[in-house]
Amino acid sequence: MKLVDIESVEPGQNLGRTIFSANGTVLLSAGVQLTVFMISTLKRLGVTMVYIDDPLFRDLPVEDVLSEATKRAVIQQMSESFEALRSGKTFNTKAISMTVDQLLDDVLQNQNVLIQLSDIRTEDNAMYIHAMNVCMMSTLVGLNMGLNMIQLKELAIGALLHDIGKINAPEQEEGRYHHAWRGFELLKMKREYSLLSAHVAFQHHECVDGSGKPRGLAGAEIHLYAKIVAVANTYDNLLSDLSEGRRLLPHEALERLHAMSGTALDRDVLIEFMRIVSVYPNGISVRLSNRQTGVVVGQHRGLPGRPVVRVIDKSGDEAVGVKEIDLAQMTTIFIESVLL
Repeated sequence: MKLVDIESVEPGQNLGRTIFSANGTVLLSAGVQLTVFMISTLKRLGVTMVYIDDPLFRDLPVEDVLSEATKRAVIQQMSESFEALRSGKTFNTKAISMTVDQLLDDVLQNQNVLIQLSDIRTEDNAMYIHAMNVCMMSTLVGLNMGLNMIQLKELAIGALLHDIGKINAPEQEEGRYHHAWRGFELLKMKREYSLLSAHVAFQHHECVDGSGKPRGLAGAEIHLYAKIVAVANTYDNLLSDLSEGRRLLPHEALERLHAMSGTALDRDVLIEFMRIVSVYPNGISVRLSNRQTGVVVGQHRGLPGRPVVRVIDKSGDEAVGVKEIDLAQMTTIFIESVLL
């Protein structure tokens, strides 16, 4: 499969990855043949990139930290919880806890898989996918930093619910009106959760140089959990934010994180984060420094910026030659640009 811009998708092509609706059900299943109506609907829902099935890349390994069942469970639980809050009710803390246990099980089983955030976002599911991604990335970082299972669950619950204060929040985000403060006030009342989980919501917008919100904490005043979630939250926001006219690609977002090291973001946490993220995800098209173009088909955990690239030589529409260039071995060749 290949990751392509929605504007280049044509009727008759097959979807490469499942797209979930806001309540966790399947909106479009992987393998479905796309129609003009489906493509138009995806555009209307705010989808900008999709994975397309390509016969030349059907053997491309699909490695995800979370299974489809876990993704559906997390998105559904977040939808139900946030809808309860919007209607003035409370959310089911036990159900959230059980969903986090399921997510942690997947993370522990797949901790050596590089993160490739491949789930397609729509305007309806974006908040829930964001929460899921931040939780998954945060727990992987926490695992690599030596947190035990009790600590990982505290971190995971705080990460999954870090934006809960945005529900029914006023437009003004200052002082006690800031969603981080509102989230803390809400979570600290949940006796089933550690107070440290509430502090994740409270501190995830604080910066290590003291320039963050809502209290301007700095350095050691910020809990490690919140420092971890701050990095994961910033990265996922850069991949989904359209404020600059387009969403950043992973390598661009990682460069932006580097620029924030020691100021907005904790340097030690950032080093660990860089080790778990794929710089060039499988399925993305790239141009190499030798002027060849290809698709990323493999990863190296120790060298996330040096993937395996499959180059297809064509004569017209026919493939006449296939070769794979392992950039970890071919050290004189590098990725020049990403093609969309």
